[in-house]
Amino acid sequence: MKNFFELYDLPVSFSPDPAIVKKQYYALSKKYHPDFYANQSAEIQEEVLQLSTENTKAYQTFSDKKRLIEYVLQLLGAIKEEEHYNLPQDFLIEMMEINEKLMDLQFDPNVEELQKVKSLISKFEAGLNDELNLHTNDFDVVDEDHKQVKLSKIKDLYYRSKYLARLNETLTKMG
Repeated sequence: MKNFFELYDLPVSFSPDPAIVKKQYYALSKKYHPDFYANQSAEIQEEVLQLSTENTKAYQTFSDKKRLIEYVLQLLGAIKEEEHYNLPQDFLIEMMEINEKLMDLQFDPNVEELQKVKSLISKFEAGLNDELNLHTNDFDVVDEDHKQVKLSKIKDLYYRSKYLARLNETLTKMG
């Protein structure tokens, strides 16, 4: 995996400075603009195109909080691709009520009930996002002894948010 933090000369963080990210993006966009290499060999043009693409991917990752969290967790080895994370039982029990309501709504559509479920999921999401922001924003300042604990908590919240995203996809399909 390419290290976007190294590309942008930044320390690994869940909260990189947006002004520095933007500045680095524009500097690298200018440096690796394909038009500046039009008279170079095909190999150099291909390399520049690859660097330009990496720059764009890095900027997109740094600009999207959820994507950034996933990226940093992968970079730090906290999650692996296609990992099967077991969500805590208490969370799954809370979600069981919502899933049951969604199943009922699939068989017996009801606009009012659908709005209640959407509101309930939004409430869960808001609390989860607040907690996730709390942990990611202070990750950089905790001492090394507590970083792994903090990382585990962020990982758990990340997987919970993915679960809620799937519920939202189901809601979107229902109307």
